Amino acid sequence: MAPSSSAGPLRIVFAGTPDFAASSLAALLASPHQVVGVYTQPDRPAGRGRKLAASPVKQLAEQHNIPVFQPLSLKNHAEQETLQALSADVMVVVAYGLILPPLALTIPKLGCINVHASILPRWRGAAPIQRAVLAGDEESGVTIMQMDSGLDTGDMLLKKSCPIKADDTGSSLHDRLAELGAQCLLEVLEDLPTLQRQASVQDHDAANYAHKLDKAQACINWQQSSQEIERLVRAFNSWPVAYSELDGTRVRIWQAKACDKDHDKEPGTIISSSPDSIEVSCGMGSLSLEVLQLPGAKALPVSAVLNAKKDIFSSGKQFS
Repeated sequence: MAPSSSAGPLRIVFAGTPDFAASSLAALLASPHQVVGVYTQPDRPAGRGRKLAASPVKQLAEQHNIPVFQPLSLKNHAEQETLQALSADVMVVVAYGLILPPLALTIPKLGCINVHASILPRWRGAAPIQRAVLAGDEESGVTIMQMDSGLDTGDMLLKKSCPIKADDTGSSLHDRLAELGAQCLLEVLEDLPTLQRQASVQDHDAANYAHKLDKAQACINWQQSSQEIERLVRAFNSWPVAYSELDGTRVRIWQAKACDKDHDKEPGTIISSSPDSIEVSCGMGSLSLEVLQLPGAKALPVSAVLNAKKDIFSSGKQFS
């Protein structure tokens, strides 16, 4: 069977897992294209009860009665035969979380394309959105690429950028890029074969690896400058959330603002604590804490936290 023409709908297999991927799947489901199957990560324990939870992509697929596949790997022959039987024109991969083996990349008639949340080759890997904020990049964006056997190394079909605002968090940038990624995906699918013929090769020498996030990286190092710490706070909002210890209490910092004023305090020292602000010394400059979360409580503005727990944040105390 020949691939669908550029003027007609495509038979699509979709592979993705988190909310970012669900945005692209939702766009496909609202388009003329036919989603014939969805691949997503196996259900994982979530929440305090650690009950198995379906991914956002699985939930959306089931709402539309799309067959869902959740293999641990696509390396074995039986799983590849299942993919082959779907007779897809193209496989769309968005934050799937599994590496596709080389043979799987060749099964769909037009191969596999990926929606990636960075202007490649700037940030390859698992956490390009947060790494862009953390690095102080002025812009991010989306790249649609033809997948090959490397990690985000494929030829580029379409790139669109968007600015990173001064108050952007990992969460707010994620939401904008998820929407932009869905738009770019539909644009590419309008004439995929032509764009594949015109694809551009990445400059591999300019690539950076966006390592996966973990909670340990969210621990604040007060020896850094206030600008660096502010970027950390913004990048790790809403996960894993920046934190620091104060008198044995873990304080999660959801929002903070860098200040350039000079001081002679040890980094991590509370310089001042007023009814609506807490100022902490950094290796260079200081950080004004704006939204905090104490153990067992919700994230609250500093004024509300101080109203209930003022003694915890008295001047002269030091974050570790």
